[in-house]
Amino acid sequence: MPDYGKRYATARSLVDRTKRYDLPEALSLVKKIHAAKFDETVEMAVRLGVDPRHADQMIRGSVVMPHGIGKVPRVLVFAKGEKEKEALEAGADHVGADDLVAKIQQEGWLEFDRAVATPDMMSLVGRLGRLLGPRGLMPNPKSGTVTFEVGRVVREIKAGKVEFRVDKAGIIHAPVGKVSFADDALIENARAIIDALIRMKPASSKGQYIRGIAVSSTMGPGIKVDPTQAAATPR
Repeated sequence: MPDYGKRYATARSLVDRTKRYDLPEALSLVKKIHAAKFDETVEMAVRLGVDPRHADQMIRGSVVMPHGIGKVPRVLVFAKGEKEKEALEAGADHVGADDLVAKIQQEGWLEFDRAVATPDMMSLVGRLGRLLGPRGLMPNPKSGTVTFEVGRVVREIKAGKVEFRVDKAGIIHAPVGKVSFADDALIENARAIIDALIRMKPASSKGQYIRGIAVSSTMGPGIKVDPTQAAATPR
């Protein structure tokens, strides 16, 4: 049997491991049992009935959370000219082109959380693939971060836009807020992700699409959610 710390063991003892909770009850329980001294992130994992080995079942997207995620990310934008000005006016933390690429390549500088690029910059940004790709920082057209609408995208990211991508096991992981959030805010954020995933269901996915959902705080145990109830409950 795993050797759990006292706080984790106490929190785990309050969770019925045989039960699938409804979504509001599960999120309320996450808030109740969290024991860390910092404002933990509330995370959600959704197991989908897809095979990521097939291109048409590679679920990837983004959603702007109704209540943000409790953190304002640092945004870097690769752009020139008018688009550079547009990005700065929208609140981007760092904007540039060759200078930023050189700083990242030569100094290993990665003091940002999200990166956006205009399409004409991608031949330059592509040199950073090995550095940014493994860290999930590479701009990508499928996630909407390669675009000429840099102002809109920067504003969305600052407002709490969350990107998600199915992993090899067919699971989506995404933050839905902080334990300090009101219950209703966490519920609406969680359902925003679930709604987005339902809209993205590929035609080739057979059987039950949303097969499992679990929520937890950063340092807390997972709490299973009834996927049928969560998907069917109106927002």
